[in-house]
Amino acid sequence: MTDVVLFNEVDCDNGKKIGVITLNSPKSLNALSGEMISLLYPKLITWQQQQDLVAVFLQAEGEKAFCAGGDIVHLYNAMKSKVITESSVKELIAETNFAPEIEDYFTQEYQLDYLIHTFNKPFIVWGSGIVMGGGLGMLVGASHRVVTESSRIAMPEISIGLFPDVGGSYFLNKMPVGCGLFLALTGASINAADAKYCQLADYFVEQQYKDNLINQLKVINWAETSSLNHDKTSELLQEFEQSSLSQLPTSPLREHQTLITQLIDQHDLTEIINAILNIENEDKWFSRAQKALKRGSALSAQLAYSQLQRGKGMSLADCFRMELNLAVKCGQFGEFHEGVRALLIDKDNSPQWRYSSVKEIDREILDWFFESRWSTSKHPLTMMR
Repeated sequence: MTDVVLFNEVDCDNGKKIGVITLNSPKSLNALSGEMISLLYPKLITWQQQQDLVAVFLQAEGEKAFCAGGDIVHLYNAMKSKVITESSVKELIAETNFAPEIEDYFTQEYQLDYLIHTFNKPFIVWGSGIVMGGGLGMLVGASHRVVTESSRIAMPEISIGLFPDVGGSYFLNKMPVGCGLFLALTGASINAADAKYCQLADYFVEQQYKDNLINQLKVINWAETSSLNHDKTSELLQEFEQSSLSQLPTSPLREHQTLITQLIDQHDLTEIINAILNIENEDKWFSRAQKALKRGSALSAQLAYSQLQRGKGMSLADCFRMELNLAVKCGQFGEFHEGVRALLIDKDNSPQWRYSSVKEIDREILDWFFESRWSTSKHPLTMMR
């Protein structure tokens, strides 16, 4: 059996160490499995407390993907016997038959993401290739987020009946006006320049420089304080970015910023969706976004819209707590199950969504999704501060 995550402590010239992590499941596009998380979390806790280890570098095996998302095929199998088939609101609200595997997976994933966000040492993520869903959750939390010419980033949950989780309630709200909601509703794929523009990444470095970057990290004269080491890491990455900027692609997101702002500036979600779908635009990037929204789950669109509204002003920890509740209920409701079936199990690309439009979603159903199934003191993520 091959280890799905590889760990290595690299010796530096001044006696310090750098922890190098490699996601090692290229055949699955390094999909973030429960096994991966169970290896990553305790190692990071150890490294956070290890005095001679000064920084972490997270990368992935293979050229195609850093991490294409969570291991949703495993989650699909866990949901099979738990999803709700009745359409009655009363029956739904009275139902308590949750899949424990769903709660366990998302709890552990969000704990890992939160640890990366709050890590006390420089944390570098090399976000090359496909970075989606769970992969973006790791990238966006790092102190030093690197993208390359091959980076393709998205939160495509609308296509599988989920919602933009892994802290999306927090980081999507910090993007330029309208961009977060637009990306949530359309699952649009963005490149390295887009990622820098909407604050998902900090540095653009060409793929060819990765080995040299790691070698240069080893010769830094690391200090005894985390703040100085953050500065030293930033200075080195800025040098590498200067050597790469001539290859930075154009940013479709920036080019469409004025239009996106106008489209999102509507009275309600129905008007926003209609505005996006009905405008004529021959740009291929924008057209793909329109098609994904049109084919996607109306429930996912409503959850994304509501979570971003509620997430404004929330702390990162509270956003994760809200998202865990949403994830568990999505695992019960059936839309997530159906989306995974259509995309990855049967691969017929014809999901039978429960609602054909957001207008059909009963307010009582929406309230149920956001009503926490745990008291404050019993929440699985209560330790987050």
